[in-house]
Amino acid sequence: MMIVLPPSETKAPGGDGPALDLGELSFPGLTSVREKLAADLAALPADEALGVLGISEKLRAEAEANRELFAAPTMPAIRRYTGVLFDALDAPSLPDSALSRLAVGSALFGVVRALDPIPRYRLSGGTKLPAADGSAPTMKARWGTSVTEALSSVDGLIVDLRSGAYQQLGRVASAVTVRVESVRPDGSRKVVSHFNKQYKGHLARVLALSPVAAEDAAGVAAIATDAGLTVEQDSGTALTLVV
Repeated sequence: MMIVLPPSETKAPGGDGPALDLGELSFPGLTSVREKLAADLAALPADEALGVLGISEKLRAEAEANRELFAAPTMPAIRRYTGVLFDALDAPSLPDSALSRLAVGSALFGVVRALDPIPRYRLSGGTKLPAADGSAPTMKARWGTSVTEALSSVDGLIVDLRSGAYQQLGRVASAVTVRVESVRPDGSRKVVSHFNKQYKGHLARVLALSPVAAEDAAGVAAIATDAGLTVEQDSGTALTLVV
């Protein structure tokens, strides 16, 4: 079982690992696309990058960090990404057996395993990054079928917790997906947006720590239910986490 998490816009700075070596990352079939994306991102002048990345002047340091992609120190991906989901996951407290079940979707790297060493960077799934030939294709166009093929090669079930923008970079038809809904006072439901990542972080932790690996959506629901969560199976591969 592999649990694929969404990335975060915010990244932890620094690191004590060696400089980025794209050839050492998991899913080597993604290397050629990674090389092109990383080269184009690193070559983007910081002033131009602000507009391309859709960030303000106060985040200039993140645009400038992209210029150092191949020289900056690295750290394991699961520590690089920060924010609500990763706080709920609490990766530093997880054993290696749990970490081995975790991966993170990425606009720059496609998908990486939890312990893959990566530098700080800024690139979102919805960005149109100028290519060497002057075009500005979407991330979806850049990745094509590569991410789908990489994930499809994984043995066992894929639990895809990525957001829509990152699922579009490489869907897996057989993957289990999870929607988070809350119950209103009148009993009706609404999709959770603000705390969506927090609940998915809790679910990811439960699944990663499970002594058995789920083989299908019903198995995922059973693990979550045993941990005290409320999960409903909507279809063969779609689950709803009710909070």
